[in-house]
Amino acid sequence: MADPSGPGADIPGESGGNGDSRIILTDLRNEMSRSYLEYAMSVIVGRALPDARDGLKPVHRRILYAMYELGLTSDRPYRKCARVVGEVLGKYHPHG
Repeated sequence: MADPSGPGADIPGESGGNGDSRIILTDLRNEMSRSYLEYAMSVIVGRALPDARDGLKPVHRRILYAMYELGLTSDRPYRKCARVVGEVLGKYHPHG
């Protein structure tokens, strides 16, 4: 299924007449590999690696902030972990 125009060739798209839209033909395997690698790196940098400023991952920062908002300090009564988890998931989860 070789394309006569070759891989990486671009063809005019249907942009409604202004002519600036282009479709770039590319190999699916290479595009999937590149796209997945970009996504994986963004997840690693954005969520999995601790921040150099305070050493915390975003999830840990959200948990500590929820505990602060609930007033959970060492001199206050005990609260169950599930209460904090529910607070974080309900208010601060990145996906809503």
